[in-house]
Amino acid sequence: MTTRIEHLVTSGRFSLDGGTWDVDNNVWIVGDDHEAIVIDAAHDADAIAEAVGDRRLTAIVCTHAHNDHIDAAPALAERTGATIWLHHDDLPLWKQTHPDREPDAWLVDGQTIEAGGADLRVLHTPGHAPGAVCLYDPGLGTVFTGDTLFQGGPGATGRSFSHFPTIIDSIRDRLLTLPPETTVRTGHGDSTTIGAEAPQLQEWIARGH
Repeated sequence: MTTRIEHLVTSGRFSLDGGTWDVDNNVWIVGDDHEAIVIDAAHDADAIAEAVGDRRLTAIVCTHAHNDHIDAAPALAERTGATIWLHHDDLPLWKQTHPDREPDAWLVDGQTIEAGGADLRVLHTPGHAPGAVCLYDPGLGTVFTGDTLFQGGPGATGRSFSHFPTIIDSIRDRLLTLPPETTVRTGHGDSTTIGAEAPQLQEWIARGH
């Protein structure tokens, strides 16, 4: 059975530090005809469930706990029985959105989440958020970066729980070491590749962030 990556865009609002912004989020569905994983259950549990269809949803993996990436996770989990995974360092952010419902399981750097032929290796990449992770599948030639790396550079670090030198260190140590042809599938906007982003990132690193 062929493993495939499906892409859904959902719209809603991101709120933090007293501000609110309208956002479009990338939701990624990885698996085959029988089972799948959702990466970042954003905004619309019904739309995500419809995209999953009659496949068994085994996991909802959160790249980080900003509300726009997790707001639909509990509803989707209740509907499908999927396990919600989050890195423990992002629990304070999670509780801002879901104070009465904790994630089901904790992501650990180096572990692998498997379903539908996908083998997603967890890379802890703090900076945008303390518990931010990327998910790398060498067989698919893809890394799902959430809001750690975008087309054009690193994710935002101007709000609570974020730190620019830390995100640059994470990108240098965990992402720039991946093959340059690796497709970068982001939390917002268009995809890119590690090789396309490397020159500008190397300039920032050389300047000492």
